[in-house]
Amino acid sequence: MKGPAWNHGYVEANGLNIHYVRHGDGYPLVLLHGWPEFWYGWHKNILVLAEDFDVVAPDLRGFGDTDKPGGPPEELLGDMVEDLRAFADSLGFERFGVVSHDVGAYVAQGFARKYPERLGGLFFFNCPYPGIGRRWVDSGSVNEIWYQSFNQQPWAASLVGENRKTCETYFRHFLDHWAHEPGLFDEDLEIWVDNFMQPGNLRGGFDWYVGTRGSRLDLIRNGPPELPKIETPTRVRWGESDPILKVEWADLLGDYFSDIDFAPFRGAGHFAHYERPDVANREILDFFSERTG
Repeated sequence: MKGPAWNHGYVEANGLNIHYVRHGDGYPLVLLHGWPEFWYGWHKNILVLAEDFDVVAPDLRGFGDTDKPGGPPEELLGDMVEDLRAFADSLGFERFGVVSHDVGAYVAQGFARKYPERLGGLFFFNCPYPGIGRRWVDSGSVNEIWYQSFNQQPWAASLVGENRKTCETYFRHFLDHWAHEPGLFDEDLEIWVDNFMQPGNLRGGFDWYVGTRGSRLDLIRNGPPELPKIETPTRVRWGESDPILKVEWADLLGDYFSDIDFAPFRGAGHFAHYERPDVANREILDFFSERTG
């Protein structure tokens, strides 16, 4: 893989062989990726953050080089939360910060509700949270979520993975359409294709949508649920150009987080940390330096 010499590692945790990249020392920060991503989605952030922190970017269950065990889909999010607990335990992290977005944001919120004493802070980019509710299927949004149904089909992985061209076409769509500027991922597109063409990686990522189908439908049918607020200090930066997670949906964050610092992220779409790493890194460093300094 091009670029610097990355420090790869593996650890057995919660019955999985979890792959991660780790740099730096000091207070631990765990970076949790989304879909369609893997640890490399943070490659513009890891080394900068590692100048001040012990930075660890794992591949989530089903993604990248981490195991893909399958299992009862209704338990997937709970399993991922326990993966994070066991992963942190295996690395000796008693208390740490989490930076996340997309799929990783679901995991971070689940972890914060179950293990709040383990967290020093939460940082989200473009955070899917319960307050979005029925807005997933608003007239201006429903056409954007077609992939969530497509990815659940038993034949989806074989169709997308027929060859490198079909795989590239599928993921180029999301990397271009969800970003503020099409073409930002061109330099790394082959790395994305290499990753998802590995055996099991397409299905592993698609399983996220199978496993969370029930909770998504519940939000759409019943609207935002009432939940105790997450007490962990939280910062959210939300790309203004994101067509799938719309910045105006951040309006109910205060109903779910008691200590929330929110601001829109200009010049960025869904992948704000990748699209504007200069600003993203500065925001992360500022937030966690206040919590650990």
